[in-house]
Amino acid sequence: MERKLIGVDLGGTTIKFAILTENGDVQQKWSVETNVLDEGSHIVPDIIDSINHHLDLYKMTKDQFIGIGMGTPGTVNRENGTVIGAFNLNWKETQYVKDAIEDGTGIKFAIDNDANVAGLGERWKGAGENGEDVSFVTLGTGIGGGLIAGGQLLHGLAGAAGEIGHVTVDPEGYLCTCGKRGCLEQYASATGVVHVARDMAEEFSGDSELKRETDDGQDITSKLVFDLAKKGDVLALRVVDRVCSLLGLALGNLANTLNPESIVIGGGVSAAGDFLLERVRNYYEQYAFSTVRSSTQLKLARLGNDAGVIGAASLARVFV
Repeated sequence: MERKLIGVDLGGTTIKFAILTENGDVQQKWSVETNVLDEGSHIVPDIIDSINHHLDLYKMTKDQFIGIGMGTPGTVNRENGTVIGAFNLNWKETQYVKDAIEDGTGIKFAIDNDANVAGLGERWKGAGENGEDVSFVTLGTGIGGGLIAGGQLLHGLAGAAGEIGHVTVDPEGYLCTCGKRGCLEQYASATGVVHVARDMAEEFSGDSELKRETDDGQDITSKLVFDLAKKGDVLALRVVDRVCSLLGLALGNLANTLNPESIVIGGGVSAAGDFLLERVRNYYEQYAFSTVRSSTQLKLARLGNDAGVIGAASLARVFV
């Protein structure tokens, strides 16, 4: 009987689960709300209860599983299976996740950072096409990254490899939550796009729907900016050009450093699709070294919300 994998994608609002084959094919999916009350003390028990409940529901036993893999926000100690500093989960103290989940389910467990895990998912079953050298950049509320080189996920000495959101693209630019100025995250994340749009709207005096909505105090989103740009709104096009120029700069330098087979762009902002990709590529090609430009491809992610659970499940393959 073929043994299975369980993938868990832990987010600030939702915990996603999947049961997969050893080859990464999703067979069952479900999700529960993330209960961050009481310093996040309910999260791990909820994960254990949900896994055990669904194994009973599907009439499966722990012996049928190779392992459980999980992606989480925060700073992860992979060897100890602990997490600290996941503030959107209300986890201020060290969480002993591995010990608790192994004890509660009887199944071996592996854990890594959520951006790394999403990168593993896209590399394994998505746009990375199982390449040996794949870089993943996720453009969401913030910007994260997962770097795979020689088939191995890069973590760095302190686990901070792949912090693409904190690459400096404008040394005199916006102040970042990390304390530096001009981080990519402040321009090309969903919140960054809105920041750029509001600032550019202040200086713009022409005819623009984006200008009118900003001046009227309407809720501006990155999706709105890209939707208006697609319709030819002059201000929205300028905002998109600014965002794409800085993203192209960062990705060009990433490609110059690692020369991966592909750089895969995912996250909510990437829903703008080819409209985004083509503009980023124009700038990327200006900044990428000629050999790199002709070998490293920019691609859009394919897995959407499944990247996290698929990548998490791939962590559990180490137990084979």
